[in-house]
Amino acid sequence: MTRSPAAPGGTLVLDSGGLARAVLRDRTVTAWLAMSRADDLRVITSAATLVEVVHPRINRPALEWTLSRLVVEPVTESIARHAAALLADAGLHGHKYAIEAMLSATALAAPGPVTVLTSDPEDLTALCGGRVTVIKT
Repeated sequence: MTRSPAAPGGTLVLDSGGLARAVLRDRTVTAWLAMSRADDLRVITSAATLVEVVHPRINRPALEWTLSRLVVEPVTESIARHAAALLADAGLHGHKYAIEAMLSATALAAPGPVTVLTSDPEDLTALCGGRVTVIKT
């Protein structure tokens, strides 16, 4: 994969769409993960993301293998409070956007620059603004 201008330089963050595509060995996500490993970058997701990605038909061994290759960041009180502030700043309601807000707060707390692989670029852009690079998966 040719390095794009949005290539990560600090932390790569996977939302539920990015994580699900990693489990399915999607070529684009796999290339991002390989590039991140080659550059010795952190690859993370939020513990809240697991709630979205786990379903009865998911390949559990593939999920566990994928999770073993990244860091699952906890949702601490600080992250939850930051997520609530992000929602308020964006004029969004917590019920519909709660997990995206927790992932956004996690991404913003990570060493930068931060790139987020997401299936919801509009939501993550609204929550993070220009503080992270958002890539649609």
